[in-house]
Amino acid sequence: MNRFWKILALCCVMLLMVAPAFGQMSEKPPAAPAAAPEAAPAAAPAFSMNLGAAFGAGLVILGAGLGIGRIGATATESMARQPEVAGKIQGAMIIAAALIEGVTFFALIVCMLFNK
Repeated sequence: MNRFWKILALCCVMLLMVAPAFGQMSEKPPAAPAAAPEAAPAAAPAFSMNLGAAFGAGLVILGAGLGIGRIGATATESMARQPEVAGKIQGAMIIAAALIEGVTFFALIVCMLFNK
Protein backbone atom coordinates (compact mmCIF):
# COMPACT_ATOMS: atom_id res chain seq x y z
CA MET A 1 0.00 0.00 0.00
CA ASN A 2 2.96 2.27 0.55
CA ARG A 3 3.79 2.20 -3.16
CA PHE A 4 0.22 3.21 -4.03
CA TRP A 5 0.44 6.35 -1.91
CA LYS A 6 3.79 7.27 -3.43
CA ILE A 7 2.37 6.99 -6.95
CA LEU A 8 -0.74 8.95 -5.95
CA ALA A 9 1.41 11.71 -4.43
CA LEU A 10 3.55 11.80 -7.57
CA CYS A 11 0.41 12.15 -9.72
CA CYS A 12 -0.75 15.07 -7.58
CA VAL A 13 2.64 16.76 -7.83
CA MET A 14 2.69 16.29 -11.61
CA LEU A 15 -0.82 17.75 -11.84
CA LEU A 16 0.23 20.82 -9.89
CA MET A 17 3.39 21.25 -11.98
CA VAL A 18 1.69 20.86 -15.35
CA ALA A 19 -1.51 22.83 -14.68
CA PRO A 20 0.08 26.34 -14.71
CA ALA A 21 1.77 25.55 -18.01
CA PHE A 22 -1.65 25.26 -19.64
CA GLY A 23 -3.01 28.45 -18.12
CA GLN A 24 -3.23 31.21 -20.68
CA MET A 25 -4.22 34.79 -20.56
CA SER A 26 -7.34 35.25 -22.63
CA GLU A 27 -7.88 38.07 -25.04
CA LYS A 28 -9.08 41.45 -23.81
CA PRO A 29 -12.50 41.23 -22.19
CA PRO A 30 -15.31 42.59 -24.36
CA ALA A 31 -16.05 46.26 -23.84
CA ALA A 32 -19.37 46.98 -22.13
CA PRO A 33 -21.85 48.94 -24.23
CA ALA A 34 -22.22 52.53 -23.07
CA ALA A 35 -26.01 52.66 -23.49
CA ALA A 36 -27.03 49.89 -21.09
CA PRO A 37 -24.48 49.07 -18.38
CA GLU A 38 -26.92 46.83 -16.46
CA ALA A 39 -27.41 44.54 -19.49
CA ALA A 40 -23.70 44.22 -20.24
CA PRO A 41 -22.42 40.66 -20.55
CA ALA A 42 -20.08 39.40 -17.87
CA ALA A 43 -16.41 39.95 -18.60
CA ALA A 44 -14.44 36.91 -19.72
CA PRO A 45 -12.13 35.50 -17.05
CA ALA A 46 -8.54 36.64 -17.39
CA PHE A 47 -7.22 33.16 -16.63
CA SER A 48 -8.66 30.02 -18.16
CA MET A 49 -7.44 26.48 -17.66
CA ASN A 50 -8.74 23.05 -18.53
CA LEU A 51 -7.88 20.72 -15.67
CA GLY A 52 -8.68 17.65 -17.74
CA ALA A 53 -5.96 18.48 -20.25
CA ALA A 54 -3.49 19.24 -17.46
CA PHE A 55 -4.30 16.00 -15.65
CA GLY A 56 -4.02 14.06 -18.91
CA ALA A 57 -0.62 15.57 -19.66
CA GLY A 58 0.56 14.71 -16.15
CA LEU A 59 -0.53 11.11 -16.56
CA VAL A 60 1.15 10.89 -19.96
CA ILE A 61 4.45 12.12 -18.54
CA LEU A 62 4.14 9.83 -15.53
CA GLY A 63 3.44 6.80 -17.71
CA ALA A 64 6.28 7.57 -20.10
CA GLY A 65 8.73 8.06 -17.26
CA LEU A 66 7.74 4.79 -15.63
CA GLY A 67 7.89 2.94 -18.96
CA ILE A 68 11.31 4.22 -19.99
CA GLY A 69 12.63 3.64 -16.47
CA ARG A 70 11.43 0.05 -16.56
CA ILE A 71 12.99 -0.50 -19.98
CA GLY A 72 16.32 0.84 -18.71
CA ALA A 73 16.21 -1.27 -15.55
CA THR A 74 15.42 -4.52 -17.31
CA ALA A 75 17.93 -3.85 -20.09
CA THR A 76 20.68 -3.18 -17.57
CA GLU A 77 19.77 -6.35 -15.69
CA SER A 78 19.78 -8.36 -18.94
CA MET A 79 23.18 -6.95 -19.95
CA ALA A 80 24.58 -7.90 -16.56
CA ARG A 81 23.35 -11.47 -16.97
CA GLN A 82 24.52 -11.90 -20.58
CA PRO A 83 27.28 -9.44 -21.47
CA GLU A 84 27.84 -11.05 -24.88
CA VAL A 85 24.49 -9.74 -26.21
CA ALA A 86 24.73 -6.29 -24.61
CA GLY A 87 24.90 -4.55 -28.00
CA LYS A 88 21.65 -6.10 -29.22
CA ILE A 89 19.88 -5.38 -25.95
CA GLN A 90 21.06 -1.77 -25.96
CA GLY A 91 19.85 -1.23 -29.53
CA ALA A 92 16.44 -2.71 -28.75
CA MET A 93 16.24 -0.59 -25.59
CA ILE A 94 16.97 2.64 -27.47
CA ILE A 95 14.39 1.84 -30.16
CA ALA A 96 11.72 1.03 -27.56
CA ALA A 97 12.47 4.21 -25.59
CA ALA A 98 12.26 6.29 -28.77
CA LEU A 99 8.87 4.77 -29.61
CA ILE A 100 7.58 5.56 -26.12
CA GLU A 101 8.83 9.15 -26.44
CA GLY A 102 7.09 9.54 -29.80
CA VAL A 103 3.78 8.39 -28.37
CA THR A 104 4.32 10.68 -25.36
CA PHE A 105 4.86 13.74 -27.54
CA PHE A 106 1.77 12.88 -29.58
CA ALA A 107 -0.33 12.54 -26.41
CA LEU A 108 0.99 15.84 -25.03
CA ILE A 109 0.09 17.62 -28.27
CA VAL A 110 -3.41 16.13 -28.10
CA CYS A 111 -3.73 17.38 -24.50
CA MET A 112 -2.59 20.88 -25.53
CA LEU A 113 -4.96 20.99 -28.51
CA PHE A 114 -7.97 20.19 -26.35
CA ASN A 115 -6.99 22.76 -23.75
CA LYS A 116 -9.64 25.25 -24.84
